[in-house]
Amino acid sequence: MPLQNRVTPLGDIIATPHRGMFTGNRGIIHDPATKTLLNKRWSTPAWITCLCEFRGWRRPVMARRSWTELFFLDEATAFAAGHRPCFFCRRDDAKRFRAAWERGNEVTGISAKAMDAALHRERLDRGTKRLHALPVPLAELPDGAMVQQGERSFLVVQGRAFLWSAAGYVADTHELTEPMLLTPPSTLRALSAGYRPVLHRSASG
Repeated sequence: MPLQNRVTPLGDIIATPHRGMFTGNRGIIHDPATKTLLNKRWSTPAWITCLCEFRGWRRPVMARRSWTELFFLDEATAFAAGHRPCFFCRRDDAKRFRAAWERGNEVTGISAKAMDAALHRERLDRGTKRLHALPVPLAELPDGAMVQQGERSFLVVQGRAFLWSAAGYVADTHELTEPMLLTPPSTLRALSAGYRPVLHRSASG
């Protein structure tokens, strides 16, 4: 049985055999004795996205009282859920993200802690995923943005909508009439300012 450790664009954590391109965490939210999640879904406002392989280190998943290993289809999914790049294992990416964040949000010298605080306000509404109105038409969203319509999540690439699933994306031919923004607005502005997220190969259509 797969563990419950895969994050959806809505920030939910599900069980699926598909592992994803990135790992990450929200602090300690599991019981190592049973390898099951606790009732809480985060223990820190620092929600980060990490490399699955780094310096040859290997971590047994959910095996100890340490951060809970979560997995993401790709970086766009992690962004939609409210995560950001890790400044330890993804330092170069994190520095590029911070620079784009500063350009897009018109700030300087922002710390990781300040970004985490902003993201925590934008990703949650009374403990559940917060949706936002689109700031521009869907076709004008930057690559890597994600939107929600009904029960379905979509990635936007070159103005096209790709339906998300745990296994990958599928190009969607249906018009999205009332999509809501999943990607936190401050992260969206970083994408608009030039940060290029790592997308799953299925996003090419």
